[in-house]
Amino acid sequence: MSQNSIEVHNLSVAYNRIPVLWDIDFELPKGQIIGIVGPNGSGKSTLLKAIMGLIPLSSGFAKIFDKELDLVRERVAYVPQRESVDWDFPATVEDVVRMGRYKKGKLFNRLSSIDKHLASEAIEKVKLTPYKDRQISQLSGGQQQRVFLARALTQGADMYVMDEPFVGVDVATEKTILELLISMKNEGKTVVIVHHDLQTVSDSFDYLVLLNTRLIAHGPTKEILTEENLQATYGGQLNLLSKIRNIIKNKDFPMREKGFEDK
Repeated sequence: MSQNSIEVHNLSVAYNRIPVLWDIDFELPKGQIIGIVGPNGSGKSTLLKAIMGLIPLSSGFAKIFDKELDLVRERVAYVPQRESVDWDFPATVEDVVRMGRYKKGKLFNRLSSIDKHLASEAIEKVKLTPYKDRQISQLSGGQQQRVFLARALTQGADMYVMDEPFVGVDVATEKTILELLISMKNEGKTVVIVHHDLQTVSDSFDYLVLLNTRLIAHGPTKEILTEENLQATYGGQLNLLSKIRNIIKNKDFPMREKGFEDK
């Protein structure tokens, strides 16, 4: 049995014939917290969408748990960027989280008591129980992100794929999410996250993919976060590079850099 969670081979994506991802090829392990890291516009979010079958590929293919996505879709929970959702939709926290229990093709079935219990449990895990009856439009950005995460948790997936879950969240939410990610990993889950904060990845992530249109490197975090790899990944970001160089000499990594979100 394969020990890979995701395999990507010769994958390319182009918008209006301009390559966004070019000939990407890697395999990712199971049961780890994996970060996809790179500068703004490097194709991080595009890579996630390509793996999840949300955009067409120019070439290549991706597999999850050694199978085509459609064969394992119920084993994968996807958390998109918060900005991609209409938060004015009239729904409560509990409504949105319960949506995670509806299966494909069974949207009009009634939820069981077990489904409702799992939704309540997920809301408790992200510390939103006091807000369960609140309209999602009335939540802060960090609270909205936790709603997304709770909905994903109700799916009972083996893999969680998240696109920038830390953008625009407060320190308390970041801490809550990180604690949940570690708990999920300890339960044998695989977590794949588009991220840009080198401090967080060096402290909490097991495995990294460094990306800048093409694959720069992938592997265990301690092996991958080298000055050479960071220069290749962030070559045009001179201010960030100067900080990276200085702090690498002190065997540490920089705090969160603003403005490097992948759009």
